[in-house]
Amino acid sequence: MNWADFKREANFIDGAWVPADSGATIDVTNPATGEVIGTVPDAGTVETKRAIAAADQAFESFSRTTADERAKMLRKLHAAIMDNQRALAELLTIEQGKPLAESMGEVGMSAAYILWFSEEARRVYGDTIPSPWGERRILVTKQPVGVVAAITPWNFPSSMLARKIGPALATGCTSVVKPATQTPYSALAWGVLAEKVGYPAGVVNILTGSASQIGGEMTTNPTVRKITFTGSTPVGKILMKQAADTVKRVSMELGGNAPFLIFDDADLNKAVEGAIASKYRNSGQTCVCANRFYAQAGIYDAFVEKFAAASAKLKVGSGLEEGVVQGPLIDDKAVAKTEGFVADALAKGGKVVTGGGRHERGGQFFQPTVIANASNEMNFAREEIFGPVAPVFRFETEEEAVRLANDTEFGLACYFYTRDLGRAFRVSEALRYGQVGINAGVITTEVAPFGGVKESGIGREGSKYGIEEYLDMKYVCLSF
Repeated sequence: MNWADFKREANFIDGAWVPADSGATIDVTNPATGEVIGTVPDAGTVETKRAIAAADQAFESFSRTTADERAKMLRKLHAAIMDNQRALAELLTIEQGKPLAESMGEVGMSAAYILWFSEEARRVYGDTIPSPWGERRILVTKQPVGVVAAITPWNFPSSMLARKIGPALATGCTSVVKPATQTPYSALAWGVLAEKVGYPAGVVNILTGSASQIGGEMTTNPTVRKITFTGSTPVGKILMKQAADTVKRVSMELGGNAPFLIFDDADLNKAVEGAIASKYRNSGQTCVCANRFYAQAGIYDAFVEKFAAASAKLKVGSGLEEGVVQGPLIDDKAVAKTEGFVADALAKGGKVVTGGGRHERGGQFFQPTVIANASNEMNFAREEIFGPVAPVFRFETEEEAVRLANDTEFGLACYFYTRDLGRAFRVSEALRYGQVGINAGVITTEVAPFGGVKESGIGREGSKYGIEEYLDMKYVCLSF
């Protein structure tokens, strides 16, 4: 199959491909070229109700399948993804813009999550608790929560869905998915995969359209028992408030403001390599990419020089071009926001060492940018950039670095480079983040828990902990 075979311009509800009831559509644009590549349905409340009802009906039988049956189905799904990795990656690049190599990696990661949860499906264990009563037995079992509503972002439209749909399918839950309208095709492709593998109608439902109507129905409909969302903190707060009235379980992977600390004793070459990987992956449009760089005074100038030189060498262009490592930003609004961060920094004493503006290719391309003399008065000290801009702050002591790194309401991911073993333990324990990379700039893997603290979210995805988010615990007391 090629990428066009996975492109669907319809919603996937109860095993059928259907338009919006109104017939309304939304244009989907290639961010590298600006051309409209197709349309998807502009669905709303009515279609969402129908999808939830289909998922609820399918749950009755799917929840009773055995763990072994679900594991085998997931392994088939994993194989289908890997058999079509190139086609799915090309579709992802066309609608999202990231380089094809990154898209291949994302699709591969999607498959890795599915394989991981195929294995975890067989390891949902309960307990037998010693009873305080002689003629009673106490059992603890785990059961699927029910219908799961998933809302996924545009920056990782395949792997973010895999992290949500994988554990749902592993536990016997059914799903209703709303992808971002900027990148709907990679999500709708999961409907094609579900059909191909043979999942029953209603187990997986995918619909595009109005965020307020679809999200509003998902959060208020009592049939939905869990909401899982990846996106901004303000939107996550709204969803949590809406879900509170029916006391749904929620998993929220929200915004970040990741610090990247480089101590005097760090291996500078490795630190620069990690900084490049962390900052410019997906053009800086990731919730865990480095947002604030802090270099200790003794190596500040050397780090800035090496980092800027490496940044200037990055090839910018269409994700389908050979050798491109940074694609376009998702839309004009993202470009304008990135320009605003640079202008603010310059007005407050920042110095552009490399880059600093729109790329010569025009459109939504932006230069990899390094800004020296960054200070806490600049907007990116507090706000998530979501673009290829790397501000470098200066610090003197370890205590100061930790204080500056923690000075944010966010707590998703952080990174630091040091060759001091004691410092590695001290700093990692002092940083208030859900994920810490020591001498590593990219740390996401399906085997480790992904998630944050403070206003960066609730719950974890991936790993053995991720499947627990989709299970209800039941206590059974048996008297005889």
